[in-house]
Amino acid sequence: MSEDMSAYPLRLEGDDVPMVRFMNVTKSYGALVVLDSLDLDVAAGEMVSVIGPSGSGKTTVLRMLMTLETINGGVIYVDGQPLTHMEKNGVLVPASEKHLRKMRADIGMCFQHFNLFPHMTAVENCMEAPVHVLGLSKKEARERSLELLQMVGLEDKVDQHPSRLSGGQQQRVAIARALAMRPKVMLFDEVTSALDPEVIGEVTNVIRELVDKHNLTMLMVTHQMGFAKEISDRVCFFFGGKIEEQGSPDELFGNPQKERTQQFLSAVMEAG
Repeated sequence: MSEDMSAYPLRLEGDDVPMVRFMNVTKSYGALVVLDSLDLDVAAGEMVSVIGPSGSGKTTVLRMLMTLETINGGVIYVDGQPLTHMEKNGVLVPASEKHLRKMRADIGMCFQHFNLFPHMTAVENCMEAPVHVLGLSKKEARERSLELLQMVGLEDKVDQHPSRLSGGQQQRVAIARALAMRPKVMLFDEVTSALDPEVIGEVTNVIRELVDKHNLTMLMVTHQMGFAKEISDRVCFFFGGKIEEQGSPDELFGNPQKERTQQFLSAVMEAG
């Protein structure tokens, strides 16, 4: 039976509209429920870390925000506008590809595996989307990209191809590339897990600077508990496709209330 969409607002309005809202969002693959009626708000300028065991739905949240996955129920809103749906004759209907493309321009994502174009230099990787998606001139896109590569500490690597860069440098190019679109929301999916331990700091320093100096809304899936504790405004612990527990880093890491959260943190700390 199809869902009654009249229960969902056509857009979110008011003074305290969150930058991201998951409203009763469900995602399943056959009998496997990956997200179970998820409600999650992320305020403008807030940094939220998502932690939890494998298979708990963490990365699915990011993939749905990037419209890489369709949802089975509920609605996702970004900056008050429906992401997964659009208004037609006063009713929300599934979004067209055109609507998804328009909304996706406000969302930047960095993946675990950098996904850079191997045949392009660092600066060309950063220029590609602003030129072809935003319609910037090559001159303007290059200026913007050079500025961002300098911000991530790679001003001396702008003309290098990815094969000539270390993993940490490639991930920093990927962050600069995402920022070149001037997104409202930045998503980070385990961005340090494919890196050698000695270069993880290069990437976490860049994210730390984004948190400190840029009023971006950020959602980060991470297994690095110390980093999540240090830079997050809020931490959400996912279990079984739901938010089992959430709170400030001090609350969640210092005094977890739920048994599953306690067990997870205890196991992660022992492993670390």
